[in-house]
Amino acid sequence: MGNNLDTQTHAWVLHPDIKTDHSPRAASDALAEALALAHALPGLRVMGEAVVRLPRAHPGKLFGKGKIEELGELFKDSEVELVLVDGHVSPVQQRNLEKDWGVKILDRTGLILEIFSDRARTREGVLQVEMAALSYQRTRLVRAWTHLERQRGGLGFVGGPGETQVESDRRAIDIQLVRLQKQLDKVGITRELHRNARAKVPYPIVALVGYTNAGKSSMFNYMTGAEVFAKDMLFATLDPTMRAVQLPSGMDVILSDTVGFISNLPTELVASFRATLEEVTAAHLVVHVRDIAHPETVAQARDVETILENLGLSQDIPRIEMWNKTDMLDAGALEALNNSSSRAENVFMTSALTGAGIPEFLEAISKALTPDKTTSELLLAYSEGKARAWLFEQGVVTSERQTEDSFAVTVLWTARQKKVFSDQHGPRVALEL
Repeated sequence: MGNNLDTQTHAWVLHPDIKTDHSPRAASDALAEALALAHALPGLRVMGEAVVRLPRAHPGKLFGKGKIEELGELFKDSEVELVLVDGHVSPVQQRNLEKDWGVKILDRTGLILEIFSDRARTREGVLQVEMAALSYQRTRLVRAWTHLERQRGGLGFVGGPGETQVESDRRAIDIQLVRLQKQLDKVGITRELHRNARAKVPYPIVALVGYTNAGKSSMFNYMTGAEVFAKDMLFATLDPTMRAVQLPSGMDVILSDTVGFISNLPTELVASFRATLEEVTAAHLVVHVRDIAHPETVAQARDVETILENLGLSQDIPRIEMWNKTDMLDAGALEALNNSSSRAENVFMTSALTGAGIPEFLEAISKALTPDKTTSELLLAYSEGKARAWLFEQGVVTSERQTEDSFAVTVLWTARQKKVFSDQHGPRVALEL
């Protein structure tokens, strides 16, 4: 982050509970998530939090006059410098509230963008966050963009510089967006090369998806032994991490850990991260990791499914649900879940902390990824040593005989192996047996 967050910034978290919004979520749960978001941003010291009940949102200042005065006194007493509003704050509302309270205002979208900026590690991740931030800021044009020339170090929403001309701001943003898009296109080409390279590896991809903080990274670490950053913090993972893993069945798979989803994810962020989340759409199996001990686990699961649907994830891709963090449930709740009618055949109760349920889960992955096999006979010229060697490496050869000018090789293989062979060694007639 930038220097403005290197020291402790006194912050206050507000959740506007607006009657006209008809939100299905309890205000207390929404505030708890907003607090978790605040704690995910380094350098903040949360001085307090509150649910503010409103009959409707005030167009100019979001809150009513009396509430603004009351909160203003609270902020002054606590020396608050930053107010995090868990919801949408329009540019006009932001400007007016900042003037009245003498603090910086950050709404939910701005806060999530700040966290993503802090978490991004790969070149693509950094570029995508910058583009998302620019798209968001372009609708506001409240702050100067003198920080744009910096490669990294926060987005400048918190403690940023003062006002500037709207037109010059817009030009600076548009120029930057074009430049970033060109860089992202180059990264995209590299990514495509990597994806093609992975396609040549006959290992299926298993993508872990889920609501943020559901325990995906902890499960990834448990299964791979990789030192992926896993902490009880929202958005702990931003860039997808991939590792080759051998399952107890002997099957090799590529495990992919992805960024956590969240309700009301900023649309700018979903669009900018589509390339990152393509890892999910390219998967052969999707594992939905749920924090089953969370009071809003059902609503969180719905949010994840909605985002997967928006990404265009094919219904043909098999899915497994992992009900994680069972170690946080008491015996009665655990038994009730085990006997629950909502627990389908492809649902597994697990704990990344204790390892409970993981052997059964891994066995289910192997079963889901064991496709139908067909027997074929291939005629390979004696000069096609590489093609013949590949078949033996894959362990698909069941028998072989020699003819006058070729090897007649009988193979038992999957449709995927057949395609990889064809891609690497050229298409040929395979006699189905």
